[in-house]
Parts: sequence; structure tokens; C-alpha cells
Amino acid sequence: MQYRTLGKTGFNVSTISFGAWAVGGSWGDVNDDESLAAMRRALDKGVNFIDTADVYGDGRSERLIAKLLKERPRQFKVATKAGRRLSPHVASGYTPANIEAFVDRSLKNLGVDTLDLVQLHCPPTEVYYQPALFDGLAAIAKKGKVRFWGVSVEKVEEALKAINYDVVATVQIIFNAFRLRPAELFFREAKAHDIGVLARVPLASGLLTGKITRDTQFAKDDHRNFNRHGQAFDVGETFSGLEDFDAALAAVEELKKLVPPGASLTQFALRWILMFDAVSCAIPGAKRPDQVDSNVAAADLPPLSDATMATVQRVYDTYARRQVHDRW
Repeated sequence: MQYRTLGKTGFNVSTISFGAWAVGGSWGDVNDDESLAAMRRALDKGVNFIDTADVYGDGRSERLIAKLLKERPRQFKVATKAGRRLSPHVASGYTPANIEAFVDRSLKNLGVDTLDLVQLHCPPTEVYYQPALFDGLAAIAKKGKVRFWGVSVEKVEEALKAINYDVVATVQIIFNAFRLRPAELFFREAKAHDIGVLARVPLASGLLTGKITRDTQFAKDDHRNFNRHGQAFDVGETFSGLEDFDAALAAVEELKKLVPPGASLTQFALRWILMFDAVSCAIPGAKRPDQVDSNVAAADLPPLSDATMATVQRVYDTYARRQVHDRW
């Protein structure tokens, strides 16, 4: 495993960390014992950072991680998120009082006195233009409830605005071989502001595992079924916003040709992300220990060649750019 500094948090985090959305729900069947086994395997493999949210399984994911914190105290850091519990999920609901109430619930779910990192959970764009909220976040931190604040964003515009607030230490953003825009400007600005960057949806909801076909069926409670066209939340969260599924699958076939011997497309896709030094870590999900094994192996793959990186860019330009580049 390799490690990088998570911006001004100072946390030294594993470049392949653990995304805990899937163990909470919205990815089909999930078994708590198997989920815990997957997270234990991750820690055994050198992972020391787990990302979750209060809405993943309505707290299920946080409560599972609480069990792990009791088993493995001080072995890993936890990032959670707040804001998506608002109903309706509108900018006016993002007040310091509401966010603090969500923080209090996460403190209870995780069984801790202080949260390592709390990220605003993909709020509407207008929220980033409310400086009073960010002042309020700093006040919550002064109470000792939160060590560091970050944001999870949908758009590059939101990321660029957020990092101008001193209280923001990290940005979580969709970045993978089908979503290249963050690398154009945001990464440079993140490095200049000492911002930790978490690459979320790193496998494009499973597309970049190479195992999904036109005939793949997803469970009714899997977002890859119910959010294919943004019916439940931002469509960019599902398959990275690639609604033209035939084009997405064609791109996958092109990328498979680049995978080095002995590696999988999953590992190649994760190693590609780590070629960008602005990225602190990628946070792929896993519901089983064998999926963890596959993910973490990516950290030890050798660097990709310039020719390979250029080919990924060409595949993106051919199959994905038109669908996603100017949207997020």
C-alpha cells in the first residue's frame, strides 16, 4: 500500500481507501457480516481511511463502522457526510443548526466524541455562495465535534468555489477514466490551496470493472437500476453520467486493451487515477473481502506510460466527453 497526505488535515491516508456506500445500501443485497469482513480485510491490507455518509442505509453504514472502530481503535480515520437528510434537499436547509444536528447524529452512530472529517454532501450549487454557512462550520469545529470539514461535490465549479473557504480542507469529486474534467484546472488549484482530494465513483459504478454487459440485470434497490437517468438523484452518480450505455461499453472494450498482463481492468482504472498527484486517495466500494483484495492491489502496480495515458484521453474524447465534460 502507498500513502499520501490528505491536504491540510495532515492525515496520511492509503491511496486506495474504502468507500462505504455499498455496505449501507443502494447497491443490491448486502450482508452486514460480509461487509464487516470486507472492511477488516481492507485494514489488514493497509487501508487506513473509510468514507461513509449518514444517509448510506439511513445510518447503517456508520453503525457498521462503529463496530470496527471498537475492534480496531486508532487504526483508521473515518470521513462521513451531512446534508442529504434534508427533506426537501434545498439550499435554504443548509444552516449551521441543521448541519450540527446531523453531526450529532453521526457522532452517536459512530460512537465517537469527535468526527475526523465531515463533508457537506453534494449540496445545491447555491450553498457554496453562502459564506455564513462556512463560518458556522468553523464554529462547530471549535466546539470539538469535528476535526476537519470538507465538501463532496457534483461539479468542478462547486469545487473551485469551496476551496476558497479556509474551513474547507478536502474535496470529494467524481474522477475516473470517464470523468476527466477535474484534472484540467481543479487539481492545480487544489494543490495550490493544500486541499486533500478524494476521487469518488472511481470505477464508474462498476463499468470500469469490465464485468457489466448489456444483459446485466441490477436489483430493484440498486441505483444502477433506479437512477440510470437521474430519477432519484444526480445522474452523474450512476455510471458517471454516461447515459449512452452502448458508447460506455464500447469505451470499456477499448480500455481493456491497455490493461497490463496480470492485472484487471479494475486495478488499471484505479492505478490510472493515482497517476495524478493531486489525488490523495481513491475510494472504491467493496461488499466482499475478495473485492477489497482486487482494489488494494492497484496501489502497487507500476506507473502507467505516457502512451497509455494518452490513449485513455483519446478513449475519453471519443466516447465520453460529449456526454459529460461540460455538464459537471
